[in-house]
Amino acid sequence: MTGQPPITTALTGGSGRERFESDSLSLMPGQRVRAKVMSRQPWGLLVVIPGYEEAGVSASVDMIALYSGTTDSHDDLLTLFPPVGAEIDAVVQQVRRSHPPVSVRLSILPADLECFTWPCEFCGERTAVGPGGDALVLDARSNDGPGSLTVVAHRHCLAERFRPEAAGGRAGALTVGRG
Repeated sequence: MTGQPPITTALTGGSGRERFESDSLSLMPGQRVRAKVMSRQPWGLLVVIPGYEEAGVSASVDMIALYSGTTDSHDDLLTLFPPVGAEIDAVVQQVRRSHPPVSVRLSILPADLECFTWPCEFCGERTAVGPGGDALVLDARSNDGPGSLTVVAHRHCLAERFRPEAAGGRAGALTVGRG
């Protein structure tokens, strides 16, 4: 033994909470989910994603951000809000794991349900996120503490950032998840 603490102790960091929360890792931008509307707020909806109730996930739909340019008034916008108790189809737009609780932003726009796109963190152009799309979703973590950062990027944008001698990394960025 080298005097190092057991790995289970090291994974909790100094705060005592798990540094690498894993219950929400299966939620990724571009993923289709079902959600149940728990409450209506002036800005949108608080929802629960079945299967994640015990994971401490805070999920919401920002109706103002999604629909503000399509309605004439806030009252018109409110008519678009699904009722409390409704089950809705949604797509994961963003996942924030920087601090508890994990925050999941959903979209219910028909265009997003058809093909969700998000700006590439490297070039800024939109990329299709989800099955058949050209995006990769990366979760970056630090050994220094809890939380993670989710990054969406074009496969080719990530591949171009590997140094030339890292051919395996470039090849992996272009092929990961593809049959």
